[in-house]
Amino acid sequence: MIDWMHLAKAFFLGIIEGLTEFLPVSSTGHLILVGDWISFASHQARVFEVVIQLGAILAVCWLFRPKIARLGQGALRGDPAARRFAAVILLAFLPAAMIGALFIGPIKHLFFNPAVVATALIVGGLIILWVERRDTVPRIHASEHIGWKQAAGIGLAQCVAMIPGTSRSGATIVGGMLSGVSRQAATEFSFFLAIPTMLGAAVYDASRHYHLLDLDDLGAIAAGFVAAFIAALFVVNAMVRFVARHSLRVFAWYRIALGSLIALGIGA
Repeated sequence: MIDWMHLAKAFFLGIIEGLTEFLPVSSTGHLILVGDWISFASHQARVFEVVIQLGAILAVCWLFRPKIARLGQGALRGDPAARRFAAVILLAFLPAAMIGALFIGPIKHLFFNPAVVATALIVGGLIILWVERRDTVPRIHASEHIGWKQAAGIGLAQCVAMIPGTSRSGATIVGGMLSGVSRQAATEFSFFLAIPTMLGAAVYDASRHYHLLDLDDLGAIAAGFVAAFIAALFVVNAMVRFVARHSLRVFAWYRIALGSLIALGIGA
């Protein structure tokens, strides 16, 4: 018998994933907090959280399909610029891939709790405010022009995002800005970097735990996947327009406010 309430909760969490994945507010942190709030129970909750991210990634692929197709065709034809961009994305992807493969178990055990989420939200918000206050002029204004040094810095910053509450997009955008990349170029690069990073995480977790999933889990994953895709379609376009005209301070203050509320709730 279909558990419609379970599917509704999964769909709601998918919306949360799609809305927060590409904003610097931590999708994983929100999924942990909201999942606890609505008492969402899945036999493999972490697999659910990772796999529904594929819905958000599919939205990025769909929205950037002309550029992805152009870069892919260029790389196949031997275009140096296209091949260089693919290599730069690979370089930025490798640090998180290696650390995740080696330490994802201890990371989940130690850090996946509300206290860590609250701390990471507040600290991340303060870092964003500090970065936005720096009086520096970016040297790189297009994601295709990001070099090896900047890619390495962004890749290392992405590793920090394994701590829930940090935000993968927030870490990579801030890492890019600290490396001399403009906010808009760093945001677009973060979208492209998300494709191999999140796809790799989803395949890795699913391959390790798929045998523990039952039909209820598969239905919940499908519901969350669809919801994440739809929500992310709106957020990615909105985020691109937003960073072209505004700073990230509003997200920083949101993080600090949310983290403070969580901390107060834990202490109550």
